[in-house]
Amino acid sequence: MSHPPSRRPISRRSLMRAVRAATAVAIALAILAIPVVSAPAPAQAVGSTYYPVSGAGSTWSANALQQWIRNVFDNYRWKVTFDDSGSSAGRQLFAQGTVDFAVSEIPYALAGSDSTDPRPSRQFAYMPIVAGGTSFMYNLVIGGKRVTNLRLSGENVAKIFTGVITKWNDPAIAADNPLLALPGTPVVPVVRSDGSGTTAQFTSWMRSQFTPTWNAYCAKAGRSNCGITSNYPTVAGSSFVAQSGSNGVAGYTAQTQSVGAITYVEYSYALNSGFPVAKILNTAGYYTEPTASNVAVALLASVINEDPASPDYLTQQLKSVYTSADPRTYPLSSYSYMIIPTALQNGFTEDKGLTLADFASYFLCEGQQQAEVLGYSPLPINLAQAGLKQIQKIPGGNPKNKDVSGCNNPTFSPDGTNKLANSAPQPQACDKKGTDQCLTGTGGSKGSATAASGGKSAAGGKAVAGQAAGTVGAAGAATAGGGGGGSGGAAVDKDGSAVIDLTNSSSRIVSGGPIDLPDRALGAPTILLMSSSGLLLVLFMLVPPLIARRQRVLAGAPRGPSAPVTNRRRVKSIVHLLARFTSRGRADASPSDF
Repeated sequence: MSHPPSRRPISRRSLMRAVRAATAVAIALAILAIPVVSAPAPAQAVGSTYYPVSGAGSTWSANALQQWIRNVFDNYRWKVTFDDSGSSAGRQLFAQGTVDFAVSEIPYALAGSDSTDPRPSRQFAYMPIVAGGTSFMYNLVIGGKRVTNLRLSGENVAKIFTGVITKWNDPAIAADNPLLALPGTPVVPVVRSDGSGTTAQFTSWMRSQFTPTWNAYCAKAGRSNCGITSNYPTVAGSSFVAQSGSNGVAGYTAQTQSVGAITYVEYSYALNSGFPVAKILNTAGYYTEPTASNVAVALLASVINEDPASPDYLTQQLKSVYTSADPRTYPLSSYSYMIIPTALQNGFTEDKGLTLADFASYFLCEGQQQAEVLGYSPLPINLAQAGLKQIQKIPGGNPKNKDVSGCNNPTFSPDGTNKLANSAPQPQACDKKGTDQCLTGTGGSKGSATAASGGKSAAGGKAVAGQAAGTVGAAGAATAGGGGGGSGGAAVDKDGSAVIDLTNSSSRIVSGGPIDLPDRALGAPTILLMSSSGLLLVLFMLVPPLIARRQRVLAGAPRGPSAPVTNRRRVKSIVHLLARFTSRGRADASPSDF
């Protein structure tokens, strides 16, 4: 009888090998079976790590930009550096490939410019970064008290910065300020010495609105082309002072010895310096300052290049802003650009692109929440949306982080309008050109009112005085009142400060000011009391140890080192520790221990 051959059992190791081989074959067949069209490649590769990026340019935008840089480093550890060396320097450094991005108030190849600034061969795009107003910060005093409510027409601003008006009591300035007896202090225009986008914006406005005045000054300064310029021309022997950077012009104007100075600078710098800015007359006949809402209203009239195929896509034309008929408009409103790379050139990598794209997305959305506090105006929804699309062009950026639906911008509203512009308040009646004048402070001096020192208050004068009276108090600022001889107005002392008029209860305005108290020597009783206190303190420190030592002697405690140990009275040692103890008994020294 034959038996079937015995089968050798399959080992566990062999079984596992067979399973792995079958799995590999199945995966390979599945991959080969997938059509190529079903797995499209991404539009661009996304960076794998946040690599540091660097930029340079605008001082006009620097206060906002530096704050956002601190925010993203503190929260995400993205490292972004920015050299606020001026818009002209930023554009040049970007063109040379020295920095990864630039920030400027004007684009390359600006039409009407007095200098060549060609577009670079490096591939780039413009992206709005933040809006704001070019303000006129000043240092002016009447009777020893700072003026905080100065008003200027655009024509007078142009005449000041072209050397036509040289004294603060010029009749043209007096017409802007009916309640101020302006002094004959020389006007000192403080201008930028470096290439500046702020200068380009300012000169663009003068060239557009006050062409003869600007052209005559340019010719006097020896400029053959009186166009828009980033380098402010000065005339030898004039009272003009040139300083580098926004911090330079603002810092010079704020000095105690710089009374009479006035400069053009982004509103943020006046706020930081604690100095006022001039209210500027707009086309509607109201004097306004560059608040966030006034700038937002003004930019509704901006003509924006909306052709995505244009090399100047998203750049702005501001002539309609200068002449807007809305009474809330601040005439010198604009926004600045970030110049971003759109190709992997000049050392720009995908990892750098990841950082730059996410940083830009942050400040277009979340960062705009801080714009008003920093002295700027948040970008309206149309510019923020267009900016997010521009970010998609940065190589290495993550497109998932650029969705407008999650953009926390304070100007956004459900219907797509500019929420900030819609809610902007109308100017006060006393801001209208005429015989009345608001006396409350502006810019960095909002808490300080200015005393009326000349002219006659119109019917609105008393109302303004009442408003200003509420701002006095802790600050001790000069208080507003009607002009000398104005009905119901507070009387004005010879030094320009308001005083109490007890004959009219409606004008009882209290004015506070510094009082110098005479020095007074210390009397004999005071000196005796101080000396006695010091002596008691010394005795309190010395007597207890002496008493304790005496008690030990009387108790028979030996005092010499040679005394036998058996004769010594055991005294428990007390150790005073300045350190805290951990649970393991180790002393952790605190800063107060050293």
